[in-house]
Amino acid sequence: MKKLFIDQLIPIFLAVITFLVLSTVLYGVLLVLNSLHLSVPLVLDFRKREVLIGITIYLKTAIDFAIFMGNLMHTNPGWKKRIAIEIGTAVGNGIGTFLILIIWTLFKEVPLLMIAMIFIASVVLLKMAEESLEEFLKQKRSFIKLKMPVSLLQDQLNFVNKIFRPILKFFVPNLNLTKTKKLSFINLIVFSFTIPFILGLDDFAGYIPLFNVINVFGFSLGVMLGHMILTVCLFASPKLTVRAVKHPVVLVTGGFAFIGIALYGFIETFKIFLSVIK
Repeated sequence: MKKLFIDQLIPIFLAVITFLVLSTVLYGVLLVLNSLHLSVPLVLDFRKREVLIGITIYLKTAIDFAIFMGNLMHTNPGWKKRIAIEIGTAVGNGIGTFLILIIWTLFKEVPLLMIAMIFIASVVLLKMAEESLEEFLKQKRSFIKLKMPVSLLQDQLNFVNKIFRPILKFFVPNLNLTKTKKLSFINLIVFSFTIPFILGLDDFAGYIPLFNVINVFGFSLGVMLGHMILTVCLFASPKLTVRAVKHPVVLVTGGFAFIGIALYGFIETFKIFLSVIK
């Protein structure tokens, strides 16, 4: 019982505290941005819907993160190492979210920069959709009847993404998810801090089209809450958590969701462009 308390409950408690601290910092960041006298002030309020969307989008984009984290915890066992992993990844995810939010807020004041930002984000989302469907196709015994249409769609996405490869190479990571090493407590914090940027640069970029239609405060809270939920589940049962995020239904629905958001982003890009040239 004592071992369970130390190995799981302490890191989980710390994950909750870290989320509350980062949420407070997020509110402060939004206050600072609003002090810049933006053309459209940020709403410092949120509804449950935006938080749920943020949680859903984060958990769907976190497959690679969950796999890598499971391997990292296996290589670096013990409650102290779990605390290091939690602090590093939570702060890294929070700062990454803050930076994307700041960039989006400033760029939307300049329409041409906003066009470029949304277009790139939409291209990244198409790549994320391809990877999600590709992961589904690797699961040979699941949903056999869906294999053919999903395979055809995945081929089309692959063709489109090849066209945008010069853009994608700057945003989509190429990392061995099974290769982790044993680190000291401090080094593990530093390394864990970089993981959301190494694995999640494409995920951060993919948030941008959604910022135009939902409350950014609620969505950002949802992203950080999603990270907390995922790390808590990984602490409790790494294998079960990885299996859940790789479920065929999650992969297929997530892939189609990414395509839908990407198409919306392209439409928004076109609308903004038309408003600029008028």
